[in-house]
Amino acid sequence: MPALQLLRADHRPAVLAFERENRDYFAETISDRGDEYFDRFDELFDELLDRQEAGEVANHLLFDEDGVVLGRFNLYRLQDGTAEVGYRVAQRVAGRGVATAAVRELCRLAASRHHLHTLTAATSDENAASRRVLLKAGFVPVGRADPADLGGRHGARYRLDLTAPATGR
Repeated sequence: MPALQLLRADHRPAVLAFERENRDYFAETISDRGDEYFDRFDELFDELLDRQEAGEVANHLLFDEDGVVLGRFNLYRLQDGTAEVGYRVAQRVAGRGVATAAVRELCRLAASRHHLHTLTAATSDENAASRRVLLKAGFVPVGRADPADLGGRHGARYRLDLTAPATGR
């Protein structure tokens, strides 16, 4: 699997293409970003880069051999050695182990590059694929998620202790 790349300004067109191409697919299991996201994409992308520069987030992309984005794998709310994980993969590679491999790589980077010790994540009840990815990456369920965190959907929260010996990661 190619390495995850930290988000850069020159990734803008590829990220926009990825989001547009997969919008309907993503909306099946996660909240739709809405038209405003696409209308304000340049502004929001710049804000994301600013937040990354400030150390609040660490956004990573996975590309195919042609430079097309296969997925976004993000650490956000970085604080006191912890972060939340968020990810989305293109429909064309869903179910092929791409997300699992990339989330495992993100966890490795979280510990080695970003010096984090704990990661959390949440996924909706209807997103069975995302639950499998988290479990395969070593996350354990820790309770119910606030529906406000999942765009009004019900779901579960997960946690991964990066200082514990790796089991299945």
